[in-house]
Amino acid sequence: MTSPGPLAPRLPSPLQEVRDSRFERRGLRLLLKRDDLLHPHLVGNKWRKLVPNIAAAGGRPLVTFGGAYSNHLRATAAAGRLLGLPTTGVVRGQELAGRPLNPSLARCAADGMRLHFVDRSTYRRKTEPEILAEVLRAAGAEGAYVVPEGGSNAEAVRGCRALGAELRGRAEVVAVACGTGGTLAGLAAGLAAGERALGIPVLKGGFLEADIQGLQERAFGARTGHWSLDDRFHCGGYARTTPELEAFARDFEQRHGLAVERLYVAKLLYGLAALAGEGAFARGSAIAAVVTGRPFPEPAAAAPER
Repeated sequence: MTSPGPLAPRLPSPLQEVRDSRFERRGLRLLLKRDDLLHPHLVGNKWRKLVPNIAAAGGRPLVTFGGAYSNHLRATAAAGRLLGLPTTGVVRGQELAGRPLNPSLARCAADGMRLHFVDRSTYRRKTEPEILAEVLRAAGAEGAYVVPEGGSNAEAVRGCRALGAELRGRAEVVAVACGTGGTLAGLAAGLAAGERALGIPVLKGGFLEADIQGLQERAFGARTGHWSLDDRFHCGGYARTTPELEAFARDFEQRHGLAVERLYVAKLLYGLAALAGEGAFARGSAIAAVVTGRPFPEPAAAAPER
């Protein structure tokens, strides 16, 4: 998949080995697939999922969905600015309409995205055809191309297959944090036989396996690749954290000089360290963790531990 002009990516994204005693003592190598370096504005899996949808849109305006801190909304707004495409973001939470914009939504607005707030009960039903049509009418986006929440649809899943292809032969296990599941669905399809993909959900609820299988069926016609989920590391749900997770993330930053995004990447790395400690991976294995995003707003770079 190529994308000339302002969406041109750095492909393949770098694969960086880090020395971490929590893995080495178990005979494991930890690799970081630095998809956060793919594009300065469409970071990581957002580039991989949005670019195929932009191509499918054929120059039409884009409308998409997300919460008040959605990485996907920011990426869509940035793509619209770079390409000169109008964008509309349907935001969960009617109560936010009368409040000052938080930094994430302010970035969307600065990039030209028109924000339309809906109540939470309507938002939950946004995939129902009649509700969707009503939301699009109210948002003034009836002729726009609809990108689903998180960007996950068949186009996005096929786009993420290249991520797995870039990692063939490099690791026995490739792990990624999961929100809507589109990245894992495509990644698993791109890996070689004998390699497996592991998803760490950042939401609780246990619904994701069926969603991922459905995405693969729509993209490829059947469940594809060797993949599984471990839903023990969501730390209470989306955007929720615990003191243990925060301490882990700060420690990882100090050890490796990498600013760790908290909503997805921290939970991924925390889960992998816990699994390594449990002996879940065979000695001698290489474990690749897909770094799908950067912190927002971005902090100063952490200094490596001396």
